[in-house]
Amino acid sequence: IWDTAGQERFRSITQSYYRSAHALILVYDISCQPTFDCLPDWLREIEEYASANVLRVLVGNKIDRDDREIPTHVGEDFAQRHNMYYLETSAKESDNVEKLFVQIAAELMEQARCKELPRYDEANLQNINRRTTTIDMTCCSH
Repeated sequence: IWDTAGQERFRSITQSYYRSAHALILVYDISCQPTFDCLPDWLREIEEYASANVLRVLVGNKIDRDDREIPTHVGEDFAQRHNMYYLETSAKESDNVEKLFVQIAAELMEQARCKELPRYDEANLQNINRRTTTIDMTCCSH
């Protein structure tokens, strides 16, 4: 996880990380319009440097604050237009932060499961410490 806090001094560094990223989280402050206004710039970088298949998540943060400037529906609409998942969080209160990472992990696991992975017949399975795990290999029904 690389947290650049949207600072300009990290722009050249972040470009090199886009290529190997599996997920990118764009976070804006729901109480600060300029943070939302910068999102198109970040999306341009993502489109230029990241894989076309990268999971993109838009997060409206600081929902614990009373001085909201960006309504929820505005964030949701932006996310939908740009093929992104959307979630609102409060890092201060830990609201939806775990949910965010659990959902990202679940989506990445589903993407990995849906790829052409090698299949092993039972003769080739290794039993590590006498424990085995069965994984349903049916794929991508959503």
